[in-house]
Amino acid sequence: MTGGNVIMDTNVLVYAADGSEPEKKRQARRALARIVASRRGVLPAQVLGEYFNVISRKPRFGQNPVNAAMRVAEYRRDFAVLDTTADVVEEAARGVCAYGFSYYDAQIWATARLAGIEVILTEDFEDGRVVEGVLFIDPFKPKFDIERLLGE
Repeated sequence: MTGGNVIMDTNVLVYAADGSEPEKKRQARRALARIVASRRGVLPAQVLGEYFNVISRKPRFGQNPVNAAMRVAEYRRDFAVLDTTADVVEEAARGVCAYGFSYYDAQIWATARLAGIEVILTEDFEDGRVVEGVLFIDPFKPKFDIERLLGE
């Protein structure tokens, strides 16, 4: 389906650590493993920060800040990381105004759009929606096929 890189939203990383939803955990871990193996995964720096914040402060994840920081470092090694720049902030603001996105969702969209990344894996947008060349895919839908997405 795509020969390019894929951005993961925070919810994909969080579900990979979340034992309270075993099916989503399984799906998230499978998608992450395939994307890591393909070397086509990208994370906005924002996602790493949001991930750290969620898993280090919610007891159900069983992660103290030190363990959460180590996991963030692992994700940094496994994925290309894109910084949040002034251009990303400005583009995100445009996304809020033009499409009604929440700001932080708009920032992930803006990061993808400005980097030329055509796919974001997230459950926070309508599955299959395309906005200015960026496709939102919900990896927790029953029909999601990571091999097809990666063109394998």
